[in-house]
Amino acid sequence: MLITISNIFSPNGLESAHKRINKLEWKSGLNTAGKTAKQVKKNFQADLSQGIGAVLQSDILNALQGNAVLQAAAQPKSFSNLLISKTENGGFYGAHIDNALMNMAKGKLRTDLSFTLFLSDPNSYDGGELIVQYPGFTQTFKPEAGDLVLYPSRYIHEVTPVTRGTRLACVGWVESLIPQQDKRETLFDLINLRASLSHQFPAQSAELMTLNKTISNLLRLWAQP
Repeated sequence: MLITISNIFSPNGLESAHKRINKLEWKSGLNTAGKTAKQVKKNFQADLSQGIGAVLQSDILNALQGNAVLQAAAQPKSFSNLLISKTENGGFYGAHIDNALMNMAKGKLRTDLSFTLFLSDPNSYDGGELIVQYPGFTQTFKPEAGDLVLYPSRYIHEVTPVTRGTRLACVGWVESLIPQQDKRETLFDLINLRASLSHQFPAQSAELMTLNKTISNLLRLWAQP
């Protein structure tokens, strides 16, 4: 599943995030790149583990956890630590695959899904498109500030060179309760169907009760808490 989720951040939330981003300290993105990625990465990243960065990370995680579409699509078990990336002056992140496992304080996190939360107005910079390579085709993304692109970590992806302005984005990873992509998509379809039917049927109708039962039972079958 590869989707764009609009308005993860409200305008006020985005403004607040930018005020905190202006106070962050930046280091070479090579510090967080794997052996292969170091050869194709030219950007800067900010550590969000302490100080103003920790406050920003908490704000972003709260926005992610409070978004119903993201919760339905990703079925998150755990989120990784977050990074803010800054790309400018010809910077880029060439084609690469994200690490399958990431170190966390409580152990390893399996990267089922990756996400990029765009934080810059797309008209304020040239280049900087996120490109995801699916088998047989590619998709290119450069959405509005506050929008998030969610995509499977298993696919090759890249960020094209930024030739004007500055591209700011938050990147992170999700370990899902439902490891299998096809099963996550089935649940997502059913959850969307339930939301649509809720405008047509009473909450206690046989139709919605049956749909609720089906979603719950599939979660019991497939979830790996």
